[in-house]
Amino acid sequence: MKLGVLFSGGKDSTLALHLMAEKGQQIACLITVVSKNPESYMFHTPNVGITALQAQCLDLPLVSVDTAGCKEEELADLEAAILQAKARFGIEGVVTGAVESAYQTYRIQRICDKLGLECFNPLWWCNQRGLLEELLAHSFQVVISGVFAYPLDESWLGKQLDNDVIERLSSLSEKYGISITGEGGEIETTVLDAPMFKQKIEIITSEIVWNRTSGVFVIKQAKLAPK
Repeated sequence: MKLGVLFSGGKDSTLALHLMAEKGQQIACLITVVSKNPESYMFHTPNVGITALQAQCLDLPLVSVDTAGCKEEELADLEAAILQAKARFGIEGVVTGAVESAYQTYRIQRICDKLGLECFNPLWWCNQRGLLEELLAHSFQVVISGVFAYPLDESWLGKQLDNDVIERLSSLSEKYGISITGEGGEIETTVLDAPMFKQKIEIITSEIVWNRTSGVFVIKQAKLAPK
């Protein structure tokens, strides 16, 4: 089946792509919605511009559309992006990186139903620690690109996912109830390397932007590099 992957450049959408490809499904394209609203209900925003480089790493075409990011109205832009992917690449289904977000999953499913497409959620209700450990097991290189919940602070930004980070997030989850995968919006990530990448992404310049209780790790300049 030819599939389009809803792709933010973060760990979940990249892992979902990996798992569907492992099952022998044909990944026809990536679909990215670039929101001008950093507080979008639907879409990942930190470093979403890096998806163009990631698409080159994956050697896959990228369907990218902009949205103002207004609640519910942004769904029309998502539908337009999926419709474009269907027309250009003949996709028969859509892959999401949803883990627990019923808000996102219901709305994507509704669009797929309207357009006559299958919807696949390979990470749905996966064990959250297990999901992070699977990323390490498959040698994903993932950096934390946004933190938006106490007690996560500026020191987390730009950290690479490793076993120590997983342990620390697990401890904070037990104490404060945060989602270690960021399903409540606590954390955003950016993938620099993955098994399907033919090249990796090397950060040249970056900046940490912190605003009292939240912040982002901004990749200002990056390039492709040999693996």
